[in-house]
Amino acid sequence: MRILNRLIFVVAMLLGACAINQTYAQDFTDVNSLKYYNGLNFRMINYAFDKTLRSRFPEYLEDSIRPTLSDRAKCTSGKAIRFATNSTAVGVRYNLLTNMHMMHMADTGIKGSALYILDDDGTWQFVNCNRPVRIDSDIRPREDSIQTKIYVDKLDGKMHEFMIYLPLYDGVRWLEIGVDSTATITQPMVNSPKQGKKLVFYGTSILQGGCASHPGMVATSILQRDLDIECVNLGFSGEGKMDNCVARAMATIPDVAAFILDPIPNCTKNMCDSLTYDFVKILRQARPDVPIFMVEGQAYSYEKYSGFYSKYLPQKNYEFHKNYLKLKAENPKNLYYIDRKNIYGPNNDGTVDGIHLTDLGFHYYAEKLKPYIKAVLEGKKVPFQKEVDRPYPEIKD
Repeated sequence: MRILNRLIFVVAMLLGACAINQTYAQDFTDVNSLKYYNGLNFRMINYAFDKTLRSRFPEYLEDSIRPTLSDRAKCTSGKAIRFATNSTAVGVRYNLLTNMHMMHMADTGIKGSALYILDDDGTWQFVNCNRPVRIDSDIRPREDSIQTKIYVDKLDGKMHEFMIYLPLYDGVRWLEIGVDSTATITQPMVNSPKQGKKLVFYGTSILQGGCASHPGMVATSILQRDLDIECVNLGFSGEGKMDNCVARAMATIPDVAAFILDPIPNCTKNMCDSLTYDFVKILRQARPDVPIFMVEGQAYSYEKYSGFYSKYLPQKNYEFHKNYLKLKAENPKNLYYIDRKNIYGPNNDGTVDGIHLTDLGFHYYAEKLKPYIKAVLEGKKVPFQKEVDRPYPEIKD
């Protein structure tokens, strides 16, 4: 009897959960009633090399890099698709590459997609994110991990501008945009972000988007919306190790407004000493007129209280900064340094695990970088350089 009662209780809870989902989900429109269009037929933004879902690297680089780096490049972090439609409903369906899961990051950030709409005042507003369905690979192959979502329906039927950000920590085999069967869907009619120059960001898992709640909250996408410029995300989880071949590939990206380099979290102290100079030098020699920002490694939230990290993290920054001064002495033009002060925010509340960022952390990170980048875009003097152009005190073991 006790077992029966327990089963009845569990069933009741499940039915109740379904009822809650049905009550609060926007289910006016059947996803199968929409007409779907290949997302690649519309304007892709924030990509560096090819307009493709295959990789954030060019194909020729694949045999020159570590398999782990190649895998990270297959994540679609930062990429987005722009379009306009008068549909009363906007949906999406796409096939994930791995349908992966992590314990410290929401699935909506790892493999979700986020819809934004251009408001009447010219600002981009978040609409919705799909809740990815996890696939047990022992039951169904991962190739079947198709995600389908109606972001919003019951719209007014007027022409609106939209943007869909792709997953941060997973890849996408294909993506389709769903609209009413009688609706018009076109290329964007508003030039936002402005076509032309791009900002190119290089770094680690933090830059890639760990651990944003949805793809629109990674720092590069925040800056893209705030500055109205395309932002290429070349953040690679665990693999931002200043490979020379990556620098050479970055140097071929056309129309770069600035390079922003943030590799320290993936580099040891010795790597910061031995790899920084050559990596930056490659970019400077190939693109002497493109400004370069070197971003100091963040202070982990527990650094102050750790006998090891309180010395080791500043030591990494010392080696990185030492190479900055060497490069600056050779040629002071178009090279800038961003220190780590308040890069997580004033109380280190912007991190989920002491290292990776929450949405609040990405807000602080974007706000930290914004005045530096904005100065370059507006042709003004880059701020806060007087202090960082002096040698740092060396920290002994």
